[in-house]
Amino acid sequence: MSSSLRSPRRARTLPRFGTPRTPSRLTLGPAVGMVAARIGTPFMPWQQYVADVALEIDPDTGRLAYSKFGLTVPRQSGKTTLVLAKAVHRGMATEFFGRRQKIVYTAQTREKAREKWEEDFATVLEENRYFGPKIKVQKRNGSEHIRFPNSTRFGIESNTEKAGHGGTIDEAYIDEAFAQQDRRLEQAFRPAMITRVNKQLGVLSTAGWLGESPYLEEEVAAGRLAVAKGRTTGRCYFEWSSPEDEDPYDPETWYGCMPALGYTQTEEAIRAELDDMGLIDFSRAFLNRWVRKDAVPEWSIITRTAWEEREVEPIRPDGPVIFAVASAWPDAQETAIVVLGSIDGQFVGQVIEHKAGAMWAVDALSALTKANPNLGVVVDRGGPAGRLIAPLIDADVPLIEIGMQETARAFGLFLSEVAGDNPRFCHFGQPELTRAVATANKRPLGDGFTWSRKEATDTSPVEAMTIALYQYLALARLNAPTTSVYESRGMVEL
Repeated sequence: MSSSLRSPRRARTLPRFGTPRTPSRLTLGPAVGMVAARIGTPFMPWQQYVADVALEIDPDTGRLAYSKFGLTVPRQSGKTTLVLAKAVHRGMATEFFGRRQKIVYTAQTREKAREKWEEDFATVLEENRYFGPKIKVQKRNGSEHIRFPNSTRFGIESNTEKAGHGGTIDEAYIDEAFAQQDRRLEQAFRPAMITRVNKQLGVLSTAGWLGESPYLEEEVAAGRLAVAKGRTTGRCYFEWSSPEDEDPYDPETWYGCMPALGYTQTEEAIRAELDDMGLIDFSRAFLNRWVRKDAVPEWSIITRTAWEEREVEPIRPDGPVIFAVASAWPDAQETAIVVLGSIDGQFVGQVIEHKAGAMWAVDALSALTKANPNLGVVVDRGGPAGRLIAPLIDADVPLIEIGMQETARAFGLFLSEVAGDNPRFCHFGQPELTRAVATANKRPLGDGFTWSRKEATDTSPVEAMTIALYQYLALARLNAPTTSVYESRGMVEL
């Protein structure tokens, strides 16, 4: 285990969809695992599981039980290591497979296949002290291949309908299958494999974009069906992915669908990917979910049902109110001012104004706070609305600045007060606030989370409401005016 891994926790071995092992059959899987260890990349449990099943031997024929295997896993899970170990095993296991086997590898393009073959296959074997002296590597463009002692050849093919023409193929890999638009590559391989005794075709990939990867979508559907029907010959299938209803930010979700987590991946690394990529790209790449490339995720933090249950008719709060201001990233293109108060033990929030720009909020807040008793205006100093702090001070607006730790606490509090066991937050169903809640996502912040500012959506209304609720609870116990009336500035009054 890498010294950088701080926790002994491991991802689950079994896939979400997977052909089960048939214990009564012999398998070449352990031998492939030994090859992987000699290469210097010992199999993780998930890789060994796939090898054990995919290389089962049918006792009635003495041949491989499966001529095709499908595999979809999140990125950086180790499928390249699996391919290399399987290919090397076929190149060395002369007694079972025979001499002069032909193994081919394809990817999105021939250039990508060449890059992967040279860096992750040829160079790794050349530098290996056990296999290096036993192989010969040809890197001349157009005839790239690794030659094994029994004359087995492991090379690359273009991803066109002419692939495989001119000879036989024993083992073929269609890697990054999400890039294939149709079945022409597989149809090109099949005639070259039809006479081979222990042929095997592997279709490997991470999930594709929904509606843009027709070949892989068909393969996933066929694989899941084979698993559901309990097929134990012909096709086997393995898929590690997260169901749509699981929280994409929860490490429990990650450990359920990322089979390399805890082995070659860490929680810290996965969190960094989520923060950097945004939810849509992360969902496809690391949760292995099928999503639309241009999708804006909706209701992933607070469910539509929970939000709609908190909607009330416009009412006026009793006691003090608090204002808050927040702006959208990256350039404060939109800014929202909200107000929050309480009535009968419930917290009532309303968006006062929401529009483009930011500096307009200085005059608006100055007028609101001078005309109406209040607890002040809350601003996240680390957010884009932080630029308003100096001009608000100059305008004598009573400010309450909060920092990173308070912002993270505010996020958790807001979720609890909207969708917890005893929610107390209420809203009026205003479109701008509802839209922000529906499309907002979260990102790590210190030991907690806050609203994500990297998605293509404006979260300023819900960000402002979140910090308003947090600070209201912190200040509500102070001596404050028993009533508070404020201008609605064109919105429904509380």
